[in-house]
Amino acid sequence: MGRSSETFSKKENEKKRLKKQQEKKERAEERKSNAVKGQSLENMMAYVDENGNITSTPPDPTKKKKISTDDIRIGTPKQEDIPVEIERTGTLTFFNEGKGYGFIRDAQSQESVFVHINGIIQQIKEGDKVTFETEKGPKGLNAIKVKKAAK
Repeated sequence: MGRSSETFSKKENEKKRLKKQQEKKERAEERKSNAVKGQSLENMMAYVDENGNITSTPPDPTKKKKISTDDIRIGTPKQEDIPVEIERTGTLTFFNEGKGYGFIRDAQSQESVFVHINGIIQQIKEGDKVTFETEKGPKGLNAIKVKKAAK
């Protein structure tokens, strides 16, 4: 009567658990039997060749390159200051009035400059020729003082 609480799924789960334990013991014994103790230091060494690949053979000293520590840069280089031109011209290629931002295609450099609704002086729409100034924002250039170009 005491064994009636054991169901089929409980028996199956117990069998699976015991099987996993047995497999784990077998893998551990296999690792122990395949482990080579007492290897020399030379057998455990790994080298990097002239192409940056890991190899078991020492590198050829004739292919060694001398690198100055001054040439090594750690981190990212500082971004160069972009000169701010006065009164640039361009075309408003995209503007979302609901979200209040858009992009102006610069006439000279053909790069896109971000424009926010707070930087607009006159009412503009997509396709308008505009004049603007730029300022450096956290993600790149921002257009300010944007107005329609005089025709």
